Amino acid sequence: MPAKKEKEQVSIPFEAALQRLDEIVKTLERGQAPLDESLALFEEGTRLLGSCGKQLDEAEQKVVRLMKGPDGLPVEAVFEAAE
Repeated sequence: MPAKKEKEQVSIPFEAALQRLDEIVKTLERGQAPLDESLALFEEGTRLLGSCGKQLDEAEQKVVRLMKGPDGLPVEAVFEAAE
């Protein structure tokens, strides 16, 4: 049998991820959640944080693609992703 993947990453919009992270932080800061729920929230928050970081990196790469041309005006350069 093939090994089960832990939870597959699902792309969530950046703003929705930030909102959910805020909810998680508030819940954990209250300190009233049981330990197992707190751990699950922490794991979810970690995944969301990674997703947000990845989306920010991708947005930064798109912005960096705009470079000045020979005439000083911005031109879009071909972006080659490093793999």
